[in-house]
Amino acid sequence: MSIEVGAIVEGVVTGITHFGAFVQLPDGKTGLVHISEVADTYVKDIRDYLKENDRVKVKVLSYDGRDKIGLSIKQAQPGYRPRRTSRTARGSFEDKLARFLKESDEKLQQLRKHSEGRRSGRNSRRGPGLGR
Repeated sequence: MSIEVGAIVEGVVTGITHFGAFVQLPDGKTGLVHISEVADTYVKDIRDYLKENDRVKVKVLSYDGRDKIGLSIKQAQPGYRPRRTSRTARGSFEDKLARFLKESDEKLQQLRKHSEGRRSGRNSRRGPGLGR
């Protein structure tokens, strides 16, 4: 059996780590289900969801043709619908960075004006001999 991205196959959990689970596929190759692809909710401890020798259905997310196979359990579930990503909901990273830089520059200019005004205001209120 050749591995195809998008295919849903059954495999066996062969190992569990803090970042995911290794699943042996029918052709003998092993792929990784990252902890974020185990369930459609936040997974703090993967052992709450899986244990070694569990049979699981997985979707092949990526395959580099040699040894790295990315898998997902949650995307293999019937009726799975991806959530809206922050990119579509609130703009790309580049948009957020540009907005942050613009707002930071504006705040910095306001702070500079405010501090310059305070310095000149103090000096103008002081009379001769009061600035010691």
